Amino acid sequence: MQKITPFLWFDHQAEEAVNFYVSLFKNSKVGTIARYNEAAAAATGKPAGSVMTIGFQLDGNEFTAINGGPAFKFNPSVSLVVLSKNEKEIDDLWKKLIDGGKVLMELDKYDWSKKYGWLEDKYGLSWQLMITEDEIKHNIFPSLLFVDKFYGKADEAIKFYTSVFKNANVENVFKYGPNDKQNKENAVMYGDFVLEGKKFAAMDGAGKHGFQFNEALSFVVNCDNQEEIDYYWNKLTSDGGAESMCGWLKDKFGVSWQIVPSIIPELLSDEKKAQKVMQAVLQMKKLDIAELEKAYRGN
Repeated sequence: MQKITPFLWFDHQAEEAVNFYVSLFKNSKVGTIARYNEAAAAATGKPAGSVMTIGFQLDGNEFTAINGGPAFKFNPSVSLVVLSKNEKEIDDLWKKLIDGGKVLMELDKYDWSKKYGWLEDKYGLSWQLMITEDEIKHNIFPSLLFVDKFYGKADEAIKFYTSVFKNANVENVFKYGPNDKQNKENAVMYGDFVLEGKKFAAMDGAGKHGFQFNEALSFVVNCDNQEEIDYYWNKLTSDGGAESMCGWLKDKFGVSWQIVPSIIPELLSDEKKAQKVMQAVLQMKKLDIAELEKAYRGN
């Protein structure tokens, strides 16, 4: 199990979107599908028995998608970057992803790549596709765009995230100089870092954008025990972060995280017991493993 898993929120198209994404990449597959039980259905208005979450892999990278309703919409604050050395691969992927979507930056030659483009697909999810000459250790990874009130915070965020997670390091940070006319000095042009073996990127975006980080793309932190849950909950809500319900929180930059016990799939595997577990989850902010196990046992 990946320590940190990107979590994609759809209205009702999760299954369709996952099948589409899996068809685009090699070494990809649909994994476990969980359905709404009566407790979760009552809380969300989704039909009992309908698809709730779907685990899937894209070229070996784990993701989860949910049919969560219309509350949250994707925007370019978080995009998925795809790196390749193969120009035809990038061209083919662009053609498939742009169908029904829209161009944010044309697929073209830029200073940083002989071929790069940024788009939103038909579900609203943003993708950055890029040819690279460098060794590819991480081929698909999330990129965070810090704009509007968080413009200029990318460097601080990189330092914060790499301090919170145990197995973490900064790889590159390129900043704007004093003579750039559009960007303030020391804003991050591009930075990348590794958290728990998975790459992330971060950039500052000047100008007015009209969007911010939201719950449409969050990151699940899978925790082996209550000590880990407490640690990540306290660290990520510190200094202006905000607690939410059901293990969700926002950090001080507005990025959404879910701090989840890795035992959760097991606790939800029995249909009857899962009802009580879900009822317990719905009452909690930070998840309490002992209380969830008690609900599972029926105590």
